[in-house]
Amino acid sequence: MASLIYRRYGGSLQVDIPSFDVLVEAIRIPETQWIATACPLEGLSCDPRLLTLMDADGNGRIRVAEVRAAVDWAARQLKDRRGADAASDVLELDALSEEARPLRGAAEMILRTLKATDAGRISLAQVRESEKALRESGQNGDGIIAPAHLPEHLRPLAQALMASFPALTNRAGQAGVDATLVKRFREERAALLAHREKQGAAFVWGDVSLETAKRVRDVAPLLDAYFVQCRLVAAQPEAAASLRLRAERVEGALGDVAALGKAAGDLPVAPPDASGVLEWSRLLRGPAYEALEAFRTDVATPMTGDSQRLSDSAWRALAAKADGVLAWQAQLEASPVRKLMDTLPSVSDADLDALDAASAADLALKPTLDAINELERLVLYQRWLLLFTNNFISMPSLYMPKRSALVERGTLILGGRKYTLSVLVTNRAAHSALTSLGTTCILYVQVAPKDGAPGYEVAVPVTSGRSTELAVGKRGVFYDVAGVESDAIVTHVVRQPVSLWEAMTMPFTRIGAFITKKVEGLASAGEKTFDTTLEQGYTNATNVPAPAAGAAPAAAAAPAGGGLAGIVAAGGLAAAALGSSFAFIMTQVKSLTLVDLISAATLIAIVVMAPAGLLGWLKLRRRNLALLLEGSGWALNDRLMLTPELSSLVTRRPKLPSNARVDRMDMVRSALARQKEDDEAEGTSGWTKLAITLAVIFVLLWQIRIPLLTWFCHAGWLSQDTCLAVLPSQPEPAPAAVVAPAAAPAKVP
Repeated sequence: MASLIYRRYGGSLQVDIPSFDVLVEAIRIPETQWIATACPLEGLSCDPRLLTLMDADGNGRIRVAEVRAAVDWAARQLKDRRGADAASDVLELDALSEEARPLRGAAEMILRTLKATDAGRISLAQVRESEKALRESGQNGDGIIAPAHLPEHLRPLAQALMASFPALTNRAGQAGVDATLVKRFREERAALLAHREKQGAAFVWGDVSLETAKRVRDVAPLLDAYFVQCRLVAAQPEAAASLRLRAERVEGALGDVAALGKAAGDLPVAPPDASGVLEWSRLLRGPAYEALEAFRTDVATPMTGDSQRLSDSAWRALAAKADGVLAWQAQLEASPVRKLMDTLPSVSDADLDALDAASAADLALKPTLDAINELERLVLYQRWLLLFTNNFISMPSLYMPKRSALVERGTLILGGRKYTLSVLVTNRAAHSALTSLGTTCILYVQVAPKDGAPGYEVAVPVTSGRSTELAVGKRGVFYDVAGVESDAIVTHVVRQPVSLWEAMTMPFTRIGAFITKKVEGLASAGEKTFDTTLEQGYTNATNVPAPAAGAAPAAAAAPAGGGLAGIVAAGGLAAAALGSSFAFIMTQVKSLTLVDLISAATLIAIVVMAPAGLLGWLKLRRRNLALLLEGSGWALNDRLMLTPELSSLVTRRPKLPSNARVDRMDMVRSALARQKEDDEAEGTSGWTKLAITLAVIFVLLWQIRIPLLTWFCHAGWLSQDTCLAVLPSQPEPAPAAVVAPAAAPAKVP
């Protein structure tokens, strides 16, 4: 008994399964110690036939019990398991156990069919190639023989049987016959021949029996209804009046041909007679008159010998004979071999026995051909089972840089980085709902193969760089596990910090985004206000009525003061407000030293970045790849922590080649410089730009001259005489202690 060793991978304790003998013991450990307890068939990079064979119940998922059953079965078939340890797709026949004797026989038959030079081993390719070759040669093991694989003299009979019964298709997809079909043909042939013997008794009218019976069937509803009405009148004579049309109905239908036709159709074919006799001369000229007249002439008169009347008893005898003819014909038409009626006597039992023998011979191959399917299963298990269980019971390949896990779909190249881990996503909404509960940044990428194959979506964890650089619509290149290149586009981002520095600086990023948003909003609002003010000023100017001659100057001055002057004044106020703010800030900063400024900035950074960094550190420590797999349908027992070492492997920025040399010169600058030498200078000259800049600076300084000069004076940068000269004089406030005496009230004389 092999001893089990547990190893730790990324904080997860997993059983080590280096060989198939160890695997036989590892499947006995409790399910709670397995990394996975179930997985879907989709998204695994292995032979899909393997997964189909392991999925015993066909529910699209592989469970613990199915893995155990697969390992136990393979262990019983292999006495030498070195091929399974090497994951070989070539099966040595000497490695088969006594229980696998049928598989050995199937392998030997395949090798003989393929005329292989090495009869001691068989490959998966040979097994699959032989299945097609055997089936195309007519050896299918299902007993269904295609006409092409029968002797030439039996082919017409086989094709006739195939045309008479529902098609049967063998494993090769060819239509043919089998023993069951031959047996049914014998039964149907005997029944049809016996039925033909009864034709003389059924066809009482000779060769015209079938045509006569059909004519009787056509008028049966009319005559049956008439004779029922006759019985009604015989039992209750006053009922005859109810079978006539009422006068008001006829009057109401006058002028309406359709209504008159409908009324005539409700009448009996003739006035009911209590004696139960139809007098042909009393037929009413209703819708059925012509059909009944033709029936009287062609059928009733020749068959009854009476051209004047038809009694109830004669009609019943006529209808009974017609029913017998039609019943015989219906049974004939129901026979599947009716088309072979003329050739049935010529079909020999010897030919039918030959078809039975060919079907039995093919059916005798069923155990061998079924063993071929089991042989394919064993070769697939030898090739993949050890690798599959190392991605199910344990998952060391997920953490080892030189290995690839079966869940990996390929590598994404995006934004200058290489993302080496990706898993298939069949339902993005359900997958993202689960991964959004974690702390890992996840990209959802739509892969579009270039060969026209159906596209698919993968989920890619991001472990380095900045998540803010990733956005929906960003394009890249995807290489699947086979190295096939495809286009890729980001369809969704579950955004989380991918590094400690990003987590610490994220508050500043949010603050900057908030300020930018507000500034853009204010700028937009200011533009709207400015446009509204201009529009109102223009409207007021155009709508002012023509003033009198004496009042012209005053009226003309009004719009200017309210329009452009108002805007200029508002601009001056804004500039003054900015100047005051600038002066206040300069006053506060003047009282601080450089050390104080550095200390304040450092304190602010610590207050903001420390909590964010701590939270980001905790998130980065809790990154779990299990959510990535569980979103794709895996059932996992343990966490798959994204360790720092694994993070550096999942998302990488490869270095430059070792023999590469970096030229620091910017080639764009030199190219632009050469281009400018050949181009004519355009736009504003340098002196004009300098004049505009100085004018703007002068206007701004003029608006803030008072607070700026005041600050210079307080700082001692200007002399007292200069300050008194440039600063406006302000009245001195009255002393607070001096209070004017209250005036005495005047005396009233």
